[in-house]
Amino acid sequence: MKEGFWREMGLSDDEYELIKEILQREPNEVELGMFGVMWSEHCSYKNSKNVLKQFPTTGPQVLQGPGENAGVVDIGDGQAVAFKLESHNHPSAIEPYQGAATGVGGIVRDIFTMGARPIASLNSLRFGSLKSKKTRYLFKGVVAGIAGYGNCMGIPTVAGEVYFHPSYEENCLVNAMCVGFMKHEDLAKGLATGPGNPVFLAGARTGRDGIHGATFASEEISEATEERRPTVQAGDPFMEKLLLEACLEVLKTGYVLGMQDLGAAGLTSSSCEMASRAGTGIEMDVAKVPCREEGMTPYEILLSESQERMLFVVQKGKEEEVRAIFEKWDLEVTIVGQVTADGLMTIKEGAEIVAQIPAQALTELCPRYDRETQEPEYLAQAQGYDLGALPEMEDYGKVLLTLLGTPTIASKEWVFNQFDYQGGTNTVVPPGSDAAVLRVKGYNKGIALTVDGNSRYVYLDPYRGGQIAVAEAARNLVCAGAQPLALTDCLNFGNPEKPEIFWQFKEAVAGMSEACRQLETPVVGGNVSFYNETKGEAIYPTPVVGMVGLVEDLAQVTTLGFKQEEDLIILLGQNKDELGASTYLSVIHGLEAGKSPEIDLELEKQVQQATLELIKMGLALSAHDCSEGGLAVALAECCLAGKMGAEIALTENIRPSSILFGESQSRIIISIHKSKIDTVLQHLKKLQVPSKVLGSVGGEVLSIAGSGWKVKVELAEMEEKYWRAIPCLMKG
Repeated sequence: MKEGFWREMGLSDDEYELIKEILQREPNEVELGMFGVMWSEHCSYKNSKNVLKQFPTTGPQVLQGPGENAGVVDIGDGQAVAFKLESHNHPSAIEPYQGAATGVGGIVRDIFTMGARPIASLNSLRFGSLKSKKTRYLFKGVVAGIAGYGNCMGIPTVAGEVYFHPSYEENCLVNAMCVGFMKHEDLAKGLATGPGNPVFLAGARTGRDGIHGATFASEEISEATEERRPTVQAGDPFMEKLLLEACLEVLKTGYVLGMQDLGAAGLTSSSCEMASRAGTGIEMDVAKVPCREEGMTPYEILLSESQERMLFVVQKGKEEEVRAIFEKWDLEVTIVGQVTADGLMTIKEGAEIVAQIPAQALTELCPRYDRETQEPEYLAQAQGYDLGALPEMEDYGKVLLTLLGTPTIASKEWVFNQFDYQGGTNTVVPPGSDAAVLRVKGYNKGIALTVDGNSRYVYLDPYRGGQIAVAEAARNLVCAGAQPLALTDCLNFGNPEKPEIFWQFKEAVAGMSEACRQLETPVVGGNVSFYNETKGEAIYPTPVVGMVGLVEDLAQVTTLGFKQEEDLIILLGQNKDELGASTYLSVIHGLEAGKSPEIDLELEKQVQQATLELIKMGLALSAHDCSEGGLAVALAECCLAGKMGAEIALTENIRPSSILFGESQSRIIISIHKSKIDTVLQHLKKLQVPSKVLGSVGGEVLSIAGSGWKVKVELAEMEEKYWRAIPCLMKG
């Protein structure tokens, strides 16, 4: 082994010395490769694990928290939902179709490994400007990859978000979420229990694709990474569908004692994680691993990230019963090893031992780092920008149309029309509303799903931005008529070794943790994606929240569109004179400045609870939260979804730009039947929730009048901008 080889594995000199200390000898090349992938940030969370301890992870609804392949929450009647959110950023940046497709495949395996049947996919995508040819190439490839894999699997893609911002120009983000349905008794875990029990490998054959994928995901993107194109795995959704059905069937037998998919770090991670969790070891013969390429070395077999593979431990004596199930599904299945009591990962090639490492050395003994933090220099200047000096615009109707035609706000129909979002026939509310809703077959209840995040808020105030990410996700579920239950996250940041980046990360996690505690939405799993940088330039800090809620009665499902003429429109929450971090500032004035919107979590909780109560009482006919673009854009979206206009009067003494386009938090727009106004206002007063009657539904114009100013935009004009923005740019 050549001098300094460990550095090529992403290991520092100090880490190499620690490995020698653990082994009491020099590691060989195979062992070093195993340490390299398992001690990478992508697998070990060595830079983030200490910070993540802040998250609340328990609650009466939590059946499985962090530490397994996915989190699981109770939804009553002995039923549960498994869900997880993960990144596939680096692979998608260099090979968008396969990068996104295998991201979907990996997260789907995480769900059915838990014993749950996948019923829905979501995604959070971020790209540079759509005026850029490179962005259009990445955007088109990623969407096609998600569609190609999900549609072939028959798993509907029901919700998501797409943002466009220059900070993602060289480093797009592709975060994939999957949700599965299960009964409590079906819960499976990734444990290698029972010394002497056989270890099986099933699914696709092992190839050379994906080698060093975990290491690749733990470094900045550079010109050198373009040469890594072969490391991006290739997916086969048809093989995955067979694997899904076979795994769910074999789990029902009770003969499988533990199961783990082969994701990042492949056979190495799946085997040592199963052994480490159970306090056991595994002896494995790589010569028995079915390979699709000639002459593969133990190093390559152990580190390959070929897709559609599953490792599992079977009760001794039940080998043939298990084998028969996989063969019925036309899947190759092989015994590659056995569980041992010595706590060691013993890797053989035939009779020769090629690696021997304590399982927990690969998982638990990785060093944990508390990196230096420093507030970024840009922050004081950006937050201190005098927004009061900005001139008011002459034509706010034109501003509204501009914002509606901005790709981040505009309709994402171009995206979700490529997805089969009705697969499985469970979709009650499809993409395009605040949250998707799926029915639970055989019951009059459903689950609501959303994925949310706003990186500009986090860039300008990581703590407050983290709070808002959680609050907005919960708000979106409430607007659909659901009680928020728990969340999973994907924390996308730059290089944690830079003090400014690690400060952003710590502050964002602290803010998210506080919001989770206040809103009683524990974190049951997630993913950290660091090193999202290119040539030293980091993306905006982007924590993404995926959240699940319970709809107790499908008759209470609510959507954002106004429902009928003469309904009254009510705002829950308060309008404030805030413009900081707004889309308006960014798009109209070219400014990423000011302070992120304030958020009072107690008020947030009150507004959400009041909205949910009004929905359950049958009083709120529509509900929509105010987010990007502020009140005016939210009203326009309600009009567009309902295909009818509205007459609005705003009486607050707040400058027009702020009241129209400021992004003050904890605001929800509802519409009610005019005959119910007294009942609704009395109920809101009893709950001490601030509210205001904004106006009424009707006509084909959105008219918003203030003190000495008026905005009047025809529905047809808004439709033209909103629906056509992305398709027009994609023709670019």
